[in-house]
Amino acid sequence: MRMNDRIAAFGDRAAPLTLGIVGAGTMGRGIAQIAAEAGVDVILADVAPDAGRAGRDFVENMLKRKVEKGRMSVAEAEAATRRVRPLVLSDADAYRGFASCDLVIEAVVERMEVKHGVLKALEAAVGPDCILATNTSSLSVTGFAAAAERPERVAGYHFFNPVPLMRVVEVIAGARTAPGTVACLEALARRMGHRPARATDTPGFLVNHAGRAFTSEGLRIVGEGICGFADVDRVMVEAAGFNMGPFQLMDLVGMDVAQAVSESLYRQYYEEPRFRPSPLGAQRKAAGLLGRKSGEGFYVYRGGKAEPVDEAQLPVADSSRRPVWVSGRDEAASEELRQILASAGAEVEASAAPSADALCFVAPWGMDASMAALEEGLDPCRTVAVDMLFAGRGRRTLMTGVVSDRACRDQAHALLAADGTGVSVIHDSPGFVAQRIVASIVNLGCEMAQQRVAAPEDIDAAVTLGLGYPKGPLAFGDAIGPKRILAILAAMHDFYGDPRYRPSPWLVRRARLGVPLTTPEG
Repeated sequence: MRMNDRIAAFGDRAAPLTLGIVGAGTMGRGIAQIAAEAGVDVILADVAPDAGRAGRDFVENMLKRKVEKGRMSVAEAEAATRRVRPLVLSDADAYRGFASCDLVIEAVVERMEVKHGVLKALEAAVGPDCILATNTSSLSVTGFAAAAERPERVAGYHFFNPVPLMRVVEVIAGARTAPGTVACLEALARRMGHRPARATDTPGFLVNHAGRAFTSEGLRIVGEGICGFADVDRVMVEAAGFNMGPFQLMDLVGMDVAQAVSESLYRQYYEEPRFRPSPLGAQRKAAGLLGRKSGEGFYVYRGGKAEPVDEAQLPVADSSRRPVWVSGRDEAASEELRQILASAGAEVEASAAPSADALCFVAPWGMDASMAALEEGLDPCRTVAVDMLFAGRGRRTLMTGVVSDRACRDQAHALLAADGTGVSVIHDSPGFVAQRIVASIVNLGCEMAQQRVAAPEDIDAAVTLGLGYPKGPLAFGDAIGPKRILAILAAMHDFYGDPRYRPSPWLVRRARLGVPLTTPEG
């Protein structure tokens, strides 16, 4: 069959296709379900005698639920269930059951020696045109294919759990993978209702790579004593618009898994500072504070639900309030902040400089309250900072400096919370909370585009579908403005001297040219 015809057959729901799956665990049975629904015949195999049949029963039950919800007919569900055939891999000869397959996906334990054993057994059993794919999430596809006699037909095909709901799959070419192999896998992904995201064979591939900034920067913020973990989560959910905060996510994934991935990626990238793990994560893992699975992580869980973490009490408003003055460094941010304070009943000074008794508000980008006060020639005792990254909408973040007066802090807190909006009060932090996490996410996405890990549209699609971010990293940067992201990172890099904050060339060039981050190379 010509390659174009073969690619078409992989993508055509009416075309006969047989898929083999080695490993009938969570991932294997999830892949089996979406394949069977797409009209693909599935051989679901496992070394455990009952695993294949249990996987088939799981698929049947999931399809029955879809019937009950009116998402498919009884006839469709029964036909899809019949397409799944269990196979017990009792010995090497049992792999002959895959002889008719057009594609076999291995979804076994993440140990290269085990995967190589499966690969060799498959090559001895399948036809010369059968594609062999690995669902690995952390191992090199090139390393997996190194054991193959025909590495050109071997690729990575990384799904996410739960497979039917996480509608994205990474398609990874190894160093010797043929383009036609990748094209067939992309066509099948679309047939199964998933968005294929083509990635190069780099550590973490696409989604796990892109997700490092969210959790690692959250851990660093807490590790620096800037605020508590619950404050970080509140800011990222209520202000930045994420479905969950980094600490909620680590509790969901499990700190054992999250820390292992972080350490592995750091090692594989030869100690690249952007991936530096946090000692806090290692400590929590050692203590067995793994999250939901252990009943306690950053949060305590009762009945599967996290117990709420109390916030600091709102200070009582002082009857002898100071007048307030707002820095005009950023005209748009200053105007938004003035309106918020005026609506709260504050006496807002309109002068170019503050009066001797005024409470001073600044809205810096990438800078902390103390340094902003010094740079603008303000009294640091009377100066507080507000994060205006999201124009003061949603939860607000109030930053105090090293010598900020407590009465000034309390007055600022009361004013910002006067309309019922939540306020998180944090210590000095270059970039606040949202600025530094979002800028780190954008910068890492830019570096992935710079390294050609994936195309810009694939990076954004994979991150939104695979991680649930409100926007992909490049689209997020475009929404905020590449120049602003660059300014935040440059200020953080200047303050800390840490290369983890060095701006990606992809970001620097586009910010200076005034073109979107989603703009590919010409």
